Amino acid sequence: MTVNFALLGAGRIGKVHAKAIAGNADARLVAVSDAFAEAAQTVADTYGCAVRGIEDVEADKSIDAVVICTPTDTHADLIERFARAGKAVFCEKPVDLNLARVKQCLGVVKETGAVLMVGFNRRFDPHFAAVRAAIDDGQIGPVEMVQITSRDPGPPPISYIKSSGGILRDMTIHDFDMARFLLGEEPETVFATASVLVDPAIGEAGDFDSVSVVLTTASGRQCSISNSRRATYGYDQRIEVLGAAGAIAAENQRPVSIEIANAQGFTRPPLHDFFMTRYTEAYAAEIASFIAAIAEGKPASPSGEDGMRALALADAALLSVKEGRAVKLSEVL
Repeated sequence: MTVNFALLGAGRIGKVHAKAIAGNADARLVAVSDAFAEAAQTVADTYGCAVRGIEDVEADKSIDAVVICTPTDTHADLIERFARAGKAVFCEKPVDLNLARVKQCLGVVKETGAVLMVGFNRRFDPHFAAVRAAIDDGQIGPVEMVQITSRDPGPPPISYIKSSGGILRDMTIHDFDMARFLLGEEPETVFATASVLVDPAIGEAGDFDSVSVVLTTASGRQCSISNSRRATYGYDQRIEVLGAAGAIAAENQRPVSIEIANAQGFTRPPLHDFFMTRYTEAYAAEIASFIAAIAEGKPASPSGEDGMRALALADAALLSVKEGRAVKLSEVL
């Protein structure tokens, strides 16, 4: 089965997904739609697909699936629209910034029986997936503590900050999903602190740029998350899991994994510069998983429910920052 895709949104992340689709033998990118004609045309020229309007994509029965990479405030509406049109839907996180709206949207997905996958690509990173596999194999015993470090090389434009929903819903949300992926139990309590240490303009826009979060499950398992919008040494992505019988870690990745030793000491090449290169394999595996779900008629994972729970953790973390206390997930979900 070859799955015919339409790409909705031809910006930075849209181009990443276009590349992943084009690189999969079971997929074909047939259409791209974007409010900016030049952006859509660039993708069309690169991958030999047609520039189409949203209405045309919706009506075209030959298009099996859509990948939604449009601004966040359009996600829920587009998911509902294409679920009702009988198409499988892949949507970048989050489904929406409002939990009530997310629940409403997921109701439509359930009603229509549509396949919906939410874009938490880090689950598909081969290094992080290997950590999960080692946990499942019992190599470190029952999980006790998880440490997630995720730091961007530099902050995004202030215009993006203002519409992103804030660092907890935009950046940390990936780590909330990874925490759920690794802990093996649902977090029940969230305690978070946040500061503006990188750029005062981020604070003036109503956001933070430096965040620490501790999640705790009912049995006492813990996950600590460290986020920053500035890492001068590159895109810092690490995880470590401590179990009753040992520990496992996934270290930072580099475009070239070598180490040079000489009279000046030991040196290694710099880290990847951002997510587009660090998670190339993850994006390809993510799309492959989505295609498999369509072909086999099975639910996709991460699901809309996964997206809702990650957003709930983000909301709880924001409430924790505002009120200076630990927040139970049940208070927001």
